[in-house]
Amino acid sequence: MAEAKGLSKPVKLNSDLAAFLGKKELPRTEITKKLWDYIKANKLQTKSENGKPENAGKYIVADAKLLTIFKNTKSKSKSGKLTDLTNMKEGQTINMMQMAAVVGANIE
Repeated sequence: MAEAKGLSKPVKLNSDLAAFLGKKELPRTEITKKLWDYIKANKLQTKSENGKPENAGKYIVADAKLLTIFKNTKSKSKSGKLTDLTNMKEGQTINMMQMAAVVGANIE
C-alpha cells in the first residue's frame, strides 16, 4: 500500500490537541473532521460574530475545551493576514475560515 501523502499523511499533534482528540497523530483531514464533529454536537456555531450559539452559521463559539486549542493560534497566512487568538476568551467566536490556522498552529 502506498504511503499517505499531503493532507492524508498523519501529523504529530501538540499536547493540547492530542488531549482534545485522544490521539497523538492524525491526518489533517481527520483533525478537521473531528473538530467539526465536536462543534456541531455541542451546537457551537452562530450566524453573527460573538453571537450566542445557535447551531448554524459561519462563526464558531469557543467553549472551554476549544479555547485551549484556539489560544495556541498565532500565524500569518501567505497573503499576510495575521490570525492571533492568544488572548481569546470563552464565548468569543472565530470565523470558520480560520480553522486551517487553528489546525496548523496545533501540529508539530
